[in-house]
Amino acid sequence: MREAYVVGHITVKDAEKWNQYRSAVPETLAPWRAELVFRAQQAAALAGELPHGDIVVIRFPDMVAVNGWYASAAYQTS
Repeated sequence: MREAYVVGHITVKDAEKWNQYRSAVPETLAPWRAELVFRAQQAAALAGELPHGDIVVIRFPDMVAVNGWYASAAYQTS
């Protein structure tokens, strides 16, 4: 199976809620053998415009793991 990636383009509207969410999610990844590849703020768009200021990339072993993680109670309550 091929690895699968979740790419999130994020606009933070409430910094406190974002910090709570951000601190809770990594724990939800472990059962799915997923890895947070990076999380960053956009520095510049080389072409066009990007409407979101933050980005996150998570690597999973396969799509089964992506779907399992996303539907999991641990993630849905994070």
